[in-house]
Amino acid sequence: MARVPIDKSDNTSSEIIQQRLDFMESVAGKSFTHIRHHSISPEQTRGNIENFTGVCQIPLGIAGPLQVNGEHAQGDFLIPLATTEGTLVASYNRGIKVLNLCGGVDVAVVAESMQRAPVFAFGSARRARDFAAWVLTNMDTIRQVAESTTRIGKLIGIDPYLTNRYVYLRFNYTTGDAAGQNMVSKATFAACHWILDQIDDVEHFYLEANFATDKKASQVNMMRTRGRRVTAEITVPKDILLEHLRVTPQQIDTHHRASSTGAYMSGANNNGAHSANAIAAMFIATGQDAANVAESSAGILHVELTPTGDLHMSLTIPSLIVATYGGGTNLPTQRECLELMDCHGEGKVRKLAEIIGGVALAGELSLAAAISSEDWVSSHEAYGRNR
Repeated sequence: MARVPIDKSDNTSSEIIQQRLDFMESVAGKSFTHIRHHSISPEQTRGNIENFTGVCQIPLGIAGPLQVNGEHAQGDFLIPLATTEGTLVASYNRGIKVLNLCGGVDVAVVAESMQRAPVFAFGSARRARDFAAWVLTNMDTIRQVAESTTRIGKLIGIDPYLTNRYVYLRFNYTTGDAAGQNMVSKATFAACHWILDQIDDVEHFYLEANFATDKKASQVNMMRTRGRRVTAEITVPKDILLEHLRVTPQQIDTHHRASSTGAYMSGANNNGAHSANAIAAMFIATGQDAANVAESSAGILHVELTPTGDLHMSLTIPSLIVATYGGGTNLPTQRECLELMDCHGEGKVRKLAEIIGGVALAGELSLAAAISSEDWVSSHEAYGRNR
């Protein structure tokens, strides 16, 4: 079987890239015109991708500006959305318009943490219990060993979870402006090997055993936070809802109760309508790890009528995993999208998290109004058809 051409000495040279393009065309029996054209230097992709061959271009739309009243994001921000879904940018623009008419969206980062969760297996449940207690009494040394591997990562604490004869240790870190999965893996690996040097009756050890729930939606992250926990909120006067979204607060409130019940019955772990749309589009535009949408898109939506008959809506995203430094954020187009919001580099990650939270709430309001007023299908028919 033919193999993808690789040059172990320089795998991003123009020659090896051309060989891979020729190989692709020979296998597929087709010519590829667009993949080969790009403005970024292949050398800039080292550390982000292997066997670089070209680019997949995603259409980029701009929404906003959105007025954000955050603790870190304050002012009006243009929003880059990379997507192929018609009506998406228009829908977010519609929600953003209403948030702006209400004086902007209030947003706060209320918690942050990144995890790695190793598991230790023992000969009995009693021994597992005793080990978990030993870990907590040795936290100072474990923290010192873990933090020796990183300049910015800090070990907040360890949560032990016991079942059968297993001890799952959920290591919780702050990671500065990086998303931090690799950082916490390295730190936890060092800490666990110090533990293994002290404890001689561990039957099995694995650095990860699905309890950090990396790139999976989970209830533990809904409760305990992974990445940044962000809450965005707005009160929309009933007159603005009627004039600009053609819906009443009562209609949205009634629909919210029905859809929350539907989410509960279906077994979904959140009741938001479509926060994944904003988060995926902004992740792709800004160089985030797109697979983190699996965790980051969970949204807890709360709707209530105020005593004056207006609509209060808030959205909590408990596992928003974002970075403004490192990883894909330094790729040229992704960096430019971050710079559009003044969110590239160190000291900017909470600002980006607040902006994303505000955008996601705008989308929840827009879609809730469209469904409640029965405009949803007609809007997609008008703007989202490309056949």
